[in-house]
Amino acid sequence: MRLLLDTHTLAWWLLDHPRLSATIRNLLKDTDNAVFVSAVSALEAATKFRLGKWPEVGPMATAFDEVMRDQDLPIILIAARHAARAGLMDGAHRDPFDRILAAQAEIEDLVLATNDPRFTDFGTKTVW
Repeated sequence: MRLLLDTHTLAWWLLDHPRLSATIRNLLKDTDNAVFVSAVSALEAATKFRLGKWPEVGPMATAFDEVMRDQDLPIILIAARHAARAGLMDGAHRDPFDRILAAQAEIEDLVLATNDPRFTDFGTKTVW
């Protein structure tokens, strides 16, 4: 399976948080799966850290590239095609971070690892 980690899923995995599902833990341990993260997760984590809304992600927010390299997680950069698709997607969910993740999952043929049910607004393939 080709997985894209949503920002909370990524953080919970790095922090070994109990909210991370057993299904996701098993998928992340399975070396047959390809796991990716999005550059938008750096923006989301840094923004929420700066605003004091998510202090636990400080290390990830301040050294995203290094942390992802240490975890051997490839980063999908935000291309114009991702941004355009995110803006054009139907659905009531307005969060720009989530829109980018949904667009990247669709365009790059990835399954989004998330517990957020709002991604169904976009028809995004998800797993939790």
